[in-house]
Amino acid sequence: MNRATLSRIAFASASAATVLGAVLGADRLHRFAKPFIAPSLVVGLPKPVSTLGLALTAATVGDVLLLDPDDDSRILHGAASFAVMQGCYCWLLRARGARVTPSAAAPRAAGWLLAVASMAARSPDVAPGLGAYGLTLASMSTLAADPTLARGARTVAGVVVPGSDPASRIAVGGVLFTLSDALIVARRLLLTTESHRRAAEGVVLATYAVAQLFLVEGLSRKK
Repeated sequence: MNRATLSRIAFASASAATVLGAVLGADRLHRFAKPFIAPSLVVGLPKPVSTLGLALTAATVGDVLLLDPDDDSRILHGAASFAVMQGCYCWLLRARGARVTPSAAAPRAAGWLLAVASMAARSPDVAPGLGAYGLTLASMSTLAADPTLARGARTVAGVVVPGSDPASRIAVGGVLFTLSDALIVARRLLLTTESHRRAAEGVVLATYAVAQLFLVEGLSRKK
């Protein structure tokens, strides 16, 4: 079994167990599996000691800190770790030639402003820290949307259609990451029923895992 296959199996197992543990309220399963999501992707990297390796290390720290998504102190420290990860992704995307385009930046900026305003009104203690993290996320997602990252891939209205080329899935990875973090805000501000909160956490984790997979596989391939 080669490293790529081993990485995929480990990633799928860790992600499925993490989501299942969150949805079912199986805290031990969730806490055991979640810290293995990002490291399982490191196994498949051609050069683990790299900017991408640093990004996944920061993601692992963030995942551990966010094992309790309702602890404000851990949320802020986790956001700082994920900001490092997003900064690494931005660096790699820029190195591949990605640039900010107005059509990609505008909706992401609007979403960021809406999230910041909502957090400031209802969770002011964490709003500044999460707002700062949101800027790094919006920057990454905007760069990931640049069609020049996947030359030759089909586009519709300037949006890359994901296909067999891993680079064509980078844009989707950026969107899924944004969706995952938007759901974190919605879960915090809007949901009070425990079953609803668990279900939302499952969707948060599922979209997060797929986002990481698409970004890492796309960015780890040679141009």
